[in-house]
Parts: sequence; C-alpha cells; structure tokens
Amino acid sequence: MFREKIKELLAQKEGKRALINEKTNEMRQLLSNEDATDEDLTRAKSLRSEIDAAEKEVRSIEDDLKLYRKAAKGNPAPDPHKRSQNNEDENEEKRNFNAYLHQEHRDGTTGITSSDVVATIPESILYNPENEVKSVTDLSQLVTQFQATTASGKYPVLKRATERMNSVEELQKNPELAKPEFEEVDWKVSTYRGAIPLSQESIDDSAIDLTSLVATNANEQKINTTNFAIAAVLKAFTAKSVAGESVDDIKHILNVDLDPAYNKMIIASQSFYQYLDTLKDKNGQYLLHEAITDGSPRTLLGVPVTVVEDELLGAAGEAHAFIGDLARAVLYANRKDIQVRWVDNDIYGQYLQAVTRFDVKAADKNAGYFVTPSAASK
Repeated sequence: MFREKIKELLAQKEGKRALINEKTNEMRQLLSNEDATDEDLTRAKSLRSEIDAAEKEVRSIEDDLKLYRKAAKGNPAPDPHKRSQNNEDENEEKRNFNAYLHQEHRDGTTGITSSDVVATIPESILYNPENEVKSVTDLSQLVTQFQATTASGKYPVLKRATERMNSVEELQKNPELAKPEFEEVDWKVSTYRGAIPLSQESIDDSAIDLTSLVATNANEQKINTTNFAIAAVLKAFTAKSVAGESVDDIKHILNVDLDPAYNKMIIASQSFYQYLDTLKDKNGQYLLHEAITDGSPRTLLGVPVTVVEDELLGAAGEAHAFIGDLARAVLYANRKDIQVRWVDNDIYGQYLQAVTRFDVKAADKNAGYFVTPSAASK
C-alpha cells in the first residue's frame, strides 16, 4: 500500500516540477524582452504567482513522501494533513527565494562553485562563515530621495525666500508678494547591474543558507554603488581649505559661509576624521565628542559627524570632507531598488543578476563645501 502511494506522489511531484519549469521559462522570456508590454508584465506576475503556488504544492508532496517512506519502514501510518506549527511560522519570502534558486539548472556555469564556498560545506562538522568587520554607511539614506516613475525628468527645488512683506495702511491695496522661485534639477536614470553565478552543488551542499548570503552580498554591492555615485557629486561642490591646528576655519564655514537655515552635518573620510579627532580647544580639551548613546552620531561643535572610507572621497590616506546640508545638496532619483533574477547568457549559462536603477544630481549648490585640510594640518 505504501509503495503504491509513494509511486503516486512521485508522479505528482514530477508533473508539478515540469509545470514549474515550463512556466519559469515563459516568465523569463517575457521579462527579458526589451519591448515587453504592460500585458506581458501582467502575464509575468501571474506566472510568478502560479509558480509560487506550484512550489508550495511540491513542498507539500515532499512532506507526504517523507511520512509515507517513514511508515514503510515500520513506523506508525502517517497523517498527510498534519503539519508542524514551525513550518507555518517559517519566513515565506525567504523560503520562496530559496526554492527559486533551487529550481534552476546551472550546468557549466562559471562563478561560485563548491570549491569557492568550501568553508560553508561540511564534512562532519557544520561551520558558518564570519562576516568581515567593515562598517558601511548608506549615504542614500541621508540625501533627498524620491521614487522615480520614468527614465528621466525634472525635479523642482524651491529656493529659499529672500524677499520681505511691506507695511500697508488700512484699507489700502495689497502689494504683490514675490513669486516663489524654483530651480529645476534634470535627472536621467542609469542602470547598474552585475552577476553572481551559483552552481547547484554549492547551494545543495552548503551548511548555511547560501541564498541569504548572496542576497546580503548583492545589497552591499548596491550600497557601494550608490555611495560612490553620491560621493562623486559631493566632490564637485565648491572646494575650501582649512588650515592650522584650530577649528576656526571650520567654524567660519558653519557660521558664515553656510546659511543658518541649513541642517548642517559633516561627512568625513577616515583621514579627515583623524584630523578632527586631534583638534583641541585652548584648555587642551578635545573638540570632537563621542556619541552619548548607542546609535547617536559623534559631534563637532554640535554638528553630527559621519565617517566613510578614504577611497569614497579621494584616495587612501587623503583627508576630505563634505560640510553642509546633505539632504538639500543631493537629489537621489530611485527608479528601481535592488532586484535579483535568473538570466540566460551564452557564456555563463544561467546566473543570478542584480540590477538597480537610479541617478544622483546636485540639487542646491550652495548647501555645502568640499573641504580639505592644508598639508600642515593632516
């Protein structure tokens, strides 16, 4: 009895797998078409839902197979409708993504193979890799960001009002107020993408959830990409030099050069931060204050300081900083956040492609300065 039931379940599983592969190929063809219409995208979304439902049925069949195989060995007869509560609590999004990776065949792909992730593939003991200790600041969270719905456009930035109202006698005609002035910022989205090939062996044999590792790595690469794009805009702001071992030049930028209405902050390279960390007042007290609570920024003269790697604002060992209002200074047009999908390629076979689309432009060019200490100050 058990043998016949197992045979029936295996046939159901094979049928579902064939259906999944068929719908996956159709969905990939729709998404890879440069001239895809709205109907194609709607069809692709429908296919994705059908694939998810089929994958769920496959997992259910596999659970039933385990129960019947266990019963065939002499254990009590299974109840195919009884499920562990832990399975219901499993993260659905992560499980679907993991199944999406496993359903593809990647024969002949060059990229991440079993030998590349040998540290995560166990022989008799399970090991998890430790992440490299490296702090990454996401600058896109500090600038003005909006969701772009087209490939290009204009973003109006309201200039600060400088005109004043006039005094008027009773019952006299109201004088005209100055019209608000806007500065149009032109933006055009660029596409940034890369590939992370994975072999089926590395996914099957890894002791850790390799799919989460890949997703985390792709997101880190996305942050690196946006950071360098934002840094390129910051480096184009008006350059200023600060001299000496005092903080007088920085005070002048904060108090005089920048409008009091700006929400000021300092984006400092590691070397510039070292310069700030050595500044003292007349009593020999350090001027840079450490964070009072966990998660709060360090401050200089009451202005928050964010530290980035030297290479972001220059070269290793060079001290640079942006001082000003980052939210007013930079406009970030986000067309598509990080997206991953399987893509066919004649050379690589099939690989996981990461794609992001955005543009970064200077918005208010008076909102900050690109600062470098003089040679004697480094």
